[in-house]
Amino acid sequence: MTDPQAIQPSELDQLPDRDPEETAEWQASLDAVAKAAGPHRAAYLMRRTLERAEGTGIALPKLLETDYVNTIPTAAEPSVPGDEEMERRITAWNRWNAAAMVTRGSKYGVGGHIATFASAAWLYETGFNHFFKGKEADGSGDQLYIQGHASPGIYARAFLDGRLNEAHLDNFRQEAGGNGLPSYPHPRRLPWLWEFPTVSMGLGPLSAIYQARFNRYLTNRGIKDVSASHVWAFLGDGEMDEPESTAALALASREGLDNLTFVINCNLQRLDGPVRANFKIVQELEAQFRGAGWNVVKTLWGTAWDELFQLDTTGALVRRLREVPDAQVQTYQTRDAAYIRQDFFGKDPALVEMAKLLSDDKILECFHLSRGGHEARKVYAAYKAAVEFKGAPTVILAQTVKGHTLGEGFASKNANHQMKKLSVDEFKAMRDLLDLPIKDSDFVDGVVPYGHPGADSPEVRYLQERRAALGGPAPARRVHPVAPLPAPAEKAFASFDKGSGSQNVATTMAFVRLIKDLVRDKETGKRWVPIVPDEARTFGMESLFPSLGIYSPKGQTYEPVDRDQLMYYKEAENGQILNEGITEAGSMADFIAASTAYSTHGEAMIPFYIFYSMFGWQRTADQMWQLGDQLGRGFLVGATAGRTTLTGEGLQHADGHSPVIAATNPAALTYDPAFAYEVATIVKDGLRRMYGEAAPGEDPNVFYYLTVYNEPLPQPAKPAGLGIDEGIVKGLYRFNTAESAGLSPVANAPRIQLLGSGTAIHWVLQAQKLLAEEWGVAADVWSATSWTELRRDALEADAALLRGEERTPYVRQALQGAEGPVLAVSDYMRQVPDQIAQWVEQDYSSLGADGFGLSDTREAARRHFGVDAQSIVVAALAQLAKQGEVKATAVKEAREKYGL
Repeated sequence: MTDPQAIQPSELDQLPDRDPEETAEWQASLDAVAKAAGPHRAAYLMRRTLERAEGTGIALPKLLETDYVNTIPTAAEPSVPGDEEMERRITAWNRWNAAAMVTRGSKYGVGGHIATFASAAWLYETGFNHFFKGKEADGSGDQLYIQGHASPGIYARAFLDGRLNEAHLDNFRQEAGGNGLPSYPHPRRLPWLWEFPTVSMGLGPLSAIYQARFNRYLTNRGIKDVSASHVWAFLGDGEMDEPESTAALALASREGLDNLTFVINCNLQRLDGPVRANFKIVQELEAQFRGAGWNVVKTLWGTAWDELFQLDTTGALVRRLREVPDAQVQTYQTRDAAYIRQDFFGKDPALVEMAKLLSDDKILECFHLSRGGHEARKVYAAYKAAVEFKGAPTVILAQTVKGHTLGEGFASKNANHQMKKLSVDEFKAMRDLLDLPIKDSDFVDGVVPYGHPGADSPEVRYLQERRAALGGPAPARRVHPVAPLPAPAEKAFASFDKGSGSQNVATTMAFVRLIKDLVRDKETGKRWVPIVPDEARTFGMESLFPSLGIYSPKGQTYEPVDRDQLMYYKEAENGQILNEGITEAGSMADFIAASTAYSTHGEAMIPFYIFYSMFGWQRTADQMWQLGDQLGRGFLVGATAGRTTLTGEGLQHADGHSPVIAATNPAALTYDPAFAYEVATIVKDGLRRMYGEAAPGEDPNVFYYLTVYNEPLPQPAKPAGLGIDEGIVKGLYRFNTAESAGLSPVANAPRIQLLGSGTAIHWVLQAQKLLAEEWGVAADVWSATSWTELRRDALEADAALLRGEERTPYVRQALQGAEGPVLAVSDYMRQVPDQIAQWVEQDYSSLGADGFGLSDTREAARRHFGVDAQSIVVAALAQLAKQGEVKATAVKEAREKYGL
């Protein structure tokens, strides 16, 4: 393995050496010490020497930094294969059309971003022409995480190669008509082009790391060999401020993900101003990535700087570059040669003399235009070094100018991220700079024209030939023709129908037991991807360790402390479980990679990610939105759910709101099952819909969120009768009546309908008994498996009515004819059951656990929130009293009797 922290010899060649013979003597001395006393002694002496240098004030880069120069010097750069002039013309067309598209759209006020792609054009074009493998390449091709604000440039290139037309470009950010282009990479909106949504900044780099890791997982498990696939993540230097951007750097180096390259466009600007005004973001990122074990390639200066470095015989230029803060570099890009001579070169006598040898044009060329990220040769060298480096991931730090080629009004201006258009005169200046054959007469009524050299032009033929050689168009998303997975044996699901008898079983345990059976299925078992954030034992999953193994690319290089136990901690190179440590964000990134493998790799995988429900949607809801954008499929399982079920855990662990957050995600099907057979029925239907034969009108690109509980209780048998499974899936069915429960109060007794979800149904059943035995009230009990799905169905019915179609919401159908008022109860805030209130014809009220959680016993917590059985009785009597079905005094009597 190559040491990613080792300074490559080519780096040193960039620096001036006034006495090569002395340098050779120092190197020989180091070699002699290493040979005579060993490498550890040599390392010790080097460390002490560096410490002494730092202590005496000698200006040295920090140990994790190199000088502010290119990692690969000009002399070591490989030649670029292909036709550089042709690629320049292609890039010029892309620059023009990206700017034209956003400018033309600005008259509608839809916005857009121009400056980001202008700075990154060569970073993309070099990759598209020489590196990025398409879907027809070996494995599954490469995975490209495109920087969100650069999307106009990607659309411009797709226009050039014929995948988009002018009508598409004119509908940038105007999607309602059905022929538009989404503002940013959105697979759900443009599923044939975009694979990965990236504009929620910080999620792209995190997802890219786990995608590269999941690629290794698929290969090591023998699912599919995707070792030829490479993951490229294009990021902004300002984006690296997001904590998610660097959250998994150590994972990438620890697992040696040399199938991963970050390309960070260091244009030194955020949305409002400089990224590191008084510091140097490139140096900061270099230290951060080197410290995490990554290979770092800096591509900072263009070829115009070669003359300056050759003149730097004292090292003064390198020292000055190291000390100038980023905001001043940005200022140099906007000032004249006289200012640069004084402010940059005037700080050191040696630089003053150097500047005398430089013309004003040369100075402006260097400081205004010449950046490593703007030259195909520099970028090609960096990319080639990245894909050839083995043993660690690579980050390329490419310096660019934000707004490059857009004119003086754009380049390096603080406001250029918000600037949405160029004037006609600015376009004409840009045309001349890019040498494009666009005539003044093409600007009709002041509207900037799109430019295209022709479908059979040398540029388009070259572009298409290069893509054909690399495996087809890119970026591209393809859903391979994958046959539906066969349904697992019915036995796995039916075993829950008979209930647990007298045995207490929590629904979390029921779910884990179901998974144990499903992963044994000969046809689909290997496709399950269990994901857990270091809480497997909490959820009773440790029994899966020895049978499935925990994935580790190194296998198990140690003897586990519990090896003599039946359920020992087993790691394996082909392990099936992804135990991610204490990282919900990392676990969600894993889930996203696995849930979209059907598209990315043509392999349907069935991920389930089980987590403390409090730490799922609350902590990583943005990634769950990303999951929906990316059309992911699978099961999210919020375990130890509810606000009152975690005895003693208290405020920070008591989830009373995750279904509310989940309800905001259109791709999430949210269920709160009460019983084991409901869990089995929902999972069975989810497998059918997502991986089997979806019914007409059903979208398979959804994911399921199930809340399960850690409270062991007897699991009843599945009620007999038609429509139970349909009710479970749709969200509501009658579990029993007062009569079927053996609770028959007096004839013509007042009647009420009690709806409960999740663990709350057990309090509802207790209340049903109390109402009958102590108050003469008949209560029917309904299990509300999904308040959210009931609401969505009702909303669809409302929309149908507006279209002139007659349709009754399912919740109204189910409750039709049910006598008495309706009282809904859950272990969540009342907002959860209240989702259906407006479609219930009966008098409706609800109980829930609103407010903050607290530490106490389950019973005390439920009494505190007013959701225990006695509180339900009082609420039921109050509803009946309002309707005149019971005496008003009954409510007061019940409160006093139960001490409420």
